[in-house]
Amino acid sequence: MAVAYEQYLVPVVFRPFAENLAAKAAALRPGRVLELAAGTGALTSKLLAAAPSAEVTATDLNEAMVAFGAARVPAAVWRQADAQRLPFADGAFDLVVCQFGVMFFADRVAAFAEVRRVLGAGGRFLFNTWGPLDTHGFEVALQAGLERAFPVDPPRFLATGPHGYADPAVVVADLTAAGFSVEEEQKLTLEGRAPSVADLATGYLTGTPVRAAVGERGDGPEVRAAVVEEMTARLGPGPGTAPMMAYVFCAAA
Repeated sequence: MAVAYEQYLVPVVFRPFAENLAAKAAALRPGRVLELAAGTGALTSKLLAAAPSAEVTATDLNEAMVAFGAARVPAAVWRQADAQRLPFADGAFDLVVCQFGVMFFADRVAAFAEVRRVLGAGGRFLFNTWGPLDTHGFEVALQAGLERAFPVDPPRFLATGPHGYADPAVVVADLTAAGFSVEEEQKLTLEGRAPSVADLATGYLTGTPVRAAVGERGDGPEVRAAVVEEMTARLGPGPGTAPMMAYVFCAAA
């Protein structure tokens, strides 16, 4: 999954937002940075380039992702960690960042409280979360492909997972409940560019939890063919472009 995610999805879907988040992080002039849900290091590498004097510790719950990320971005310190039980001392960092990970935290208020605990006085929590599914052109096409392949019981992971934390008022309320003061809330739309729509479909079907949802329903070559055909009908064979909307938050401890 890590290889497919890095090869097919990171350049198209995640790198544009990583560049934006890294630039915002660098403007805060951090010394000690903790990254949560770092995955394969899409944001990690951009952080190190944008803020070369910062000490970056990258974490992920998935040990395979940590191993892959450590090999890909060795300049960061990598550790396996649960965001709800961070293995770091109080006040150990002055910036915590997270790219498209907070929506997967089982208890977001508890995780945010842990983030606040490991931040020093005046520290910042900078992160992004996807907007509603219908604001992400690539994933609208993917969902249509899944519904074509499984007309009776299509996977709903996209709506409930990546796009399941898309109300900024709820995010702000959770941050406030954890003791944060929200300094910035930005609605950001960037354009993704996929050289090959078929490869993008492969990335989603093999490099994300969509893989498990499809497998539960009977994976096979006909599923990929149906998804690719529907995505191609909507986006073209490639290069294909689509808008992607997210919310970016910066909160102070």
